[in-house]
Amino acid sequence: MPKSRIRKKADFTPPPAKATTIKLTNRSWVAPVMLALFAIGLVWIVVFYVTDGSLPVESIRNWNIVVGFGFIAAGFGVSTQWK
Repeated sequence: MPKSRIRKKADFTPPPAKATTIKLTNRSWVAPVMLALFAIGLVWIVVFYVTDGSLPVESIRNWNIVVGFGFIAAGFGVSTQWK
């Protein structure tokens, strides 16, 4: 009895993916914004301690420290965009 021919299946090639990349090549804003947020947070905390809590916002008392660290944390968040 003759051997049957073995069919060779073609390799699967997935369809080409659509290119939907957003190109943000100009990131010159990142460093100044990051440094400004770091500076604002630092100045906020220093002013709070130097004025014994009467500035920058007296009504929120010790939460001024959290606000200062919030600015610093936002600076770190912006720094993730730096290339």
